[in-house]
Amino acid sequence: MREVFLVEAKRTPQVKSGMDLKDIEAPYLGAYLLRHILDAHTLSNDHIDEVIFGNIGTPAKYPNLGRVIALEAGLHKKTSAYTVNRNCASGMEALSQAYLKIATGRGDLIFAGGVESMSLLPLIFGRKMTDLFVTLMKAKSFPAKLKALSAFRPPHLAPVVAIKQGLTDPICGLDMGQTAELLSRELNITRLDQDQFANESHKKTVASQARGAFDDEIVPIIVGEKLDKMLTKDIGPRSNSSVEGLAKMRPFFDRKSGTVTIGNSCPVTDGGSAILLASKEAVKKYNLEPMAKMVDYHFHGLEPQRMGMGPLLAIDGVLKRTKLKLSDMDLVEINEAFAAQVLAVQKGLKDQDVAKKFGVDTVWGEVPESKLNVNGGGIALGHPVGSTGSRLVVTLAHELKRRKAKYGLASLCIGGGQGGAVIIENLQK
Repeated sequence: MREVFLVEAKRTPQVKSGMDLKDIEAPYLGAYLLRHILDAHTLSNDHIDEVIFGNIGTPAKYPNLGRVIALEAGLHKKTSAYTVNRNCASGMEALSQAYLKIATGRGDLIFAGGVESMSLLPLIFGRKMTDLFVTLMKAKSFPAKLKALSAFRPPHLAPVVAIKQGLTDPICGLDMGQTAELLSRELNITRLDQDQFANESHKKTVASQARGAFDDEIVPIIVGEKLDKMLTKDIGPRSNSSVEGLAKMRPFFDRKSGTVTIGNSCPVTDGGSAILLASKEAVKKYNLEPMAKMVDYHFHGLEPQRMGMGPLLAIDGVLKRTKLKLSDMDLVEINEAFAAQVLAVQKGLKDQDVAKKFGVDTVWGEVPESKLNVNGGGIALGHPVGSTGSRLVVTLAHELKRRKAKYGLASLCIGGGQGGAVIIENLQK
């Protein structure tokens, strides 16, 4: 197995759905990142072996979104490209596949990442309306068309909300927020615990924005109907967040007795991220200076109704694979899908009984606040589903570089009952 290096890691600003990125289709959230990285490292369009991108809400007009990204970025037609879907970890899945291909000698320079335009996820006609359209199209005479139309009823127009359907697990029947409610009840995570965690996420992120912590990882993008606005920062973090304000929000997923609100959950967000990975041979050939080395990764499954505990199992797996300890990690990023979910993972890392319940035989120890999501996380920054798995690694690589620290771990839960984790080693010391 060859060493695999992270040459560059960039992302778009992340923006709440329906705002500044609402009109930018998913491929274009990735193509300009690739172009920026290529130009910054003076790489030619025919140097890249492959492009792998994660995406969940794949638009019908872009069935292989990864290929569209590659071509729109100006890469040579010979460059192969494809799209992966592992729900919330699609960007991390893209990264892991690039890692394996380079490590086994099947490529030397590969782009991996993820994109998601949640603003453009469609409303879909239901089955009855779809059947009516099919019957109408098959009708060859005017009377036959009238007969088909006579079957129409106003309820046929009730749409299927793609984002709602996509966030509901087809096996256990719970939406993602309900799975967080389940963990909060089973592990005694209070509403106050969640609101305090969410408030800290906003405080950290706003402070990080103020000191320019994200400036090196974000590639500004021109937006607006007249393309007259340069977007340089994430839109979503709230400078006026307070525990008192969060406490006023009603439970959203269990309105009678729940504790999970839109305030202590990640918002619906648009964004993209991209990483250029390289072999040692490519680093030498093209005179590149890598940011970091990808050490290893691990994915693990569990019951869908407790999907939020996926990071516990994935972290356990990747640490055992690498023979490293959680205490070796200088920084840890755990995606904040829900405050309850991250707090539940923390309990599993430090509490033997909780760990045992999920089949983990090692107590790794709680991640100190000084190491966990130091620039805030998904509750403030948002969770553009197809991108987050790679966005976490982008942010982690830049923060390790800034601190001249050694090891970083990125992990997230995955809808459907899985967890993913990646360890990287900083080389910029």
